[in-house]
Amino acid sequence: MKIERIEIIVSDLTQRLQRMRSTGSYDTGRSGDLLGKPVLVKIFAEGVVGYGQIRPLSPHHSIPDTYASIITAIQEVYGPHLIGRSIFDVEAIHAMFDNRGPQNVNARALIDHALYDAMGKALGQPVYNLIGGLCQELIPLEWSISMASDIARVVEDAQRAVSQFGITVLCMKAGHPNGWREDVRTFRKIREAIGLDIVLGMDPNTGWSCSDTFSVLEALKDYRLDYLEQPIDRHDLRGMAAIRAAASGVPLMADEACGTIKDAHAIIAAGAADVLCIKLYKHGGITPARKIAALAEAANLKINCGGLAVLSQLEAAAGAHFYASRPARQVMPAGEFIFGLGVMGPDPIAAENDFQIRDGHVRAPNGPGFGITIDETALERLTLRREVLA
Repeated sequence: MKIERIEIIVSDLTQRLQRMRSTGSYDTGRSGDLLGKPVLVKIFAEGVVGYGQIRPLSPHHSIPDTYASIITAIQEVYGPHLIGRSIFDVEAIHAMFDNRGPQNVNARALIDHALYDAMGKALGQPVYNLIGGLCQELIPLEWSISMASDIARVVEDAQRAVSQFGITVLCMKAGHPNGWREDVRTFRKIREAIGLDIVLGMDPNTGWSCSDTFSVLEALKDYRLDYLEQPIDRHDLRGMAAIRAAASGVPLMADEACGTIKDAHAIIAAGAADVLCIKLYKHGGITPARKIAALAEAANLKINCGGLAVLSQLEAAAGAHFYASRPARQVMPAGEFIFGLGVMGPDPIAAENDFQIRDGHVRAPNGPGFGITIDETALERLTLRREVLA
């Protein structure tokens, strides 16, 4: 089945999400602004249409792609070499990516996801059946707790996740501007509020130094820190290895440090993590993510499936299909794509379906492809920019 046409669409959001993290704001932007809005790719191939959607994070400390760089990469760099190719030529297409534009990870992921959606629809199979089958029917979900100037608001956010959605895995954003002691105070307040039945991790997003991290580990030894995600600069693998050695069993997760397959290999060789955080948008899609997962399995490391998927059922579904295809023993602590599952309200371009949170879990959609139906009328109404390549 040959690719005949590609559409690139930047669509508006019906709500704005603003969060705090150590490296700056996370902001989907004002309605009508292009920066911060999700990009959708449609691949047309002999009667089948495959969809992929990702919200570029830039301005961001480790992911450079914006809507503009995505459009340029697909329209001018990748797209001309996709027209006429089979939707099943995934490895050859990724080899082309490597030769023509290896760093445009969001653009690569969008194409990769649209190809898998198209393949699934062509074969009448859910994507998880194309990448290993259904290992996990029920996927536990993780709630990401934003930083705030008022600790009470942070605690309230954590309690909402538990009481309203049945979430049992929480991750607190850390690296507060007032220093690591503020992070410790906040963690203690959350732990006291939610108890010990809830898994509670921390993610400073590279906002600490090694000495900060050692101090936090010592200060929280009686409060059960369940995992620690990327506390220091992503290039400092020696520091990560030292933290891992000092963590007394607290699993250390590499996120910003783990971008490419070669990054994953370097982390493993340095003994710098117990867990590799897989976010499909930062690796270039499902295809490279599967290879990173295989490296982790060979090294006896676990993987995490991250990425908020803000107001995007398509992006959340891609994460869910990948998660569902991995053995439960390899994945921890839960899937982070909960912000695509209605916690902010409905996805503005997805038709109603059964891809919903139930008691802190979700099931990967079992329809063909990603199993998400796009409301084309709503998409047209919310389109801010469209480019077509044929």
